[in-house]
Amino acid sequence: MSPIERHKFLQNFTYESKKTAFLVLGGIFSEGVDLKGDRLIGSMVISVGMPGVSDERNLIKTHFDLISHNGFDYSYTYPGLNKIFQAAGRLIRGEKDKGIIYLIDDRFLWDKYRRLYPRHWSNIREVKNKKELKILVERFWNKGE
Repeated sequence: MSPIERHKFLQNFTYESKKTAFLVLGGIFSEGVDLKGDRLIGSMVISVGMPGVSDERNLIKTHFDLISHNGFDYSYTYPGLNKIFQAAGRLIRGEKDKGIIYLIDDRFLWDKYRRLYPRHWSNIREVKNKKELKILVERFWNKGE
């Protein structure tokens, strides 16, 4: 999209609209998007955002492995999580903003990832079925939990 097309696209998301968009993690809308208030109330992240295998990433992995660090984490896990945090950051842009971030991948429950989440992500819930999801979402929007 050109800058003008991006601007027009974002103008679709008003305080009154009920639109849904599907965007690529780490794509052109991962930075500089400011949909405050009720213009953006939910974000669904499907996968842990791990970058593709490349020679550059493998060089980073080798470097950190040689200095007794987990090179895979430095070259793949941490950059992937950074994309997740950026996506979450699009949702909460001001003090009064409120929304739900859905993390869709079993790996988000692994201790390896959970240890890296910000402290304010302490209320992450694993949802087993649609009924439980519906209850949690309604409770969140009705009571602010």
